[in-house]
Amino acid sequence: MTTQKQLANRIQEVLLSGKWVAGTNIKEQVSDLTWEQATTKVGSLNTIVDLLFHTNYYIAGLVHFFKTGNLDIKDQYSFDGPEIKSEADWQALIDRFCNDSEEFIKAVEQMTDAELDQIFFDKKYGTYHRNINVIIEHSYYHFGQMVLIKKLLETKGQ
Repeated sequence: MTTQKQLANRIQEVLLSGKWVAGTNIKEQVSDLTWEQATTKVGSLNTIVDLLFHTNYYIAGLVHFFKTGNLDIKDQYSFDGPEIKSEADWQALIDRFCNDSEEFIKAVEQMTDAELDQIFFDKKYGTYHRNINVIIEHSYYHFGQMVLIKKLLETKGQ
């Protein structure tokens, strides 16, 4: 299996349809939540909406970069998601996450070995391969937070 296919499979696993490592994935965990649950704050933790937007912010930013060569994302805006006031708003965020994830997976699958080894935007960021792995690790990190917050919401009877 090629490196590109391995990376794409790992992305698919954490974001949309995997079961191997965690027994679930982000899409599965957020899809059965109501918008009220997803926007409920537990203590000082981020909401699930915040975490889903944040995770997708970087995925969408890389997809945009792959298409245009412009890296427009900035950490300071990564939690500036839309206000979710209805089930339609929540579903739109989930749909955007799923669509951007699919685009990201396809883009990674289509990369050549030479592209994976290229410097990503600036030398300080390392290679494309490194940045794709960072997205995978970042996604698992916030996925874990989403699962824990969801469990906390369930124990509170939300």
